[in-house]
Amino acid sequence: QVQLVESGGGLVQAGGSLTLSCVVSGLVFSTYGMGWFRQAPGKGREFVAGISWNGGTSSVADSVKGRFTISRHNAKQTVYLQMNSLKPEDTAVYSCAAVFQRGVSPSENEYDYWGQGTQVTVSS
Repeated sequence: QVQLVESGGGLVQAGGSLTLSCVVSGLVFSTYGMGWFRQAPGKGREFVAGISWNGGTSSVADSVKGRFTISRHNAKQTVYLQMNSLKPEDTAVYSCAAVFQRGVSPSENEYDYWGQGTQVTVSS
């Protein structure tokens, strides 16, 4: 079956960095666009970053622009989210998601598969 497994979350001080990884199995990874979303307590799910199937196109939300970078390694079936200059407002559960034969998509409704998420907590 399809599995998306995130890792790399944790507790970090403001200004620090984390790199999230999402390992995908059970599908042809190179045919899927990938996205990272986050959900803070009491808030809806928010698009963070997306990358096309071949990595040729990527996009990040305005709230993280200049601080977060998305990348992918198709041979390893893994998508990454490099997060720098973290702020307390970045605290959330971060989830990766896969969308078939798409480029970058900010709409969670278009994604076919989701991971369980990894907690990121940024202390002030």
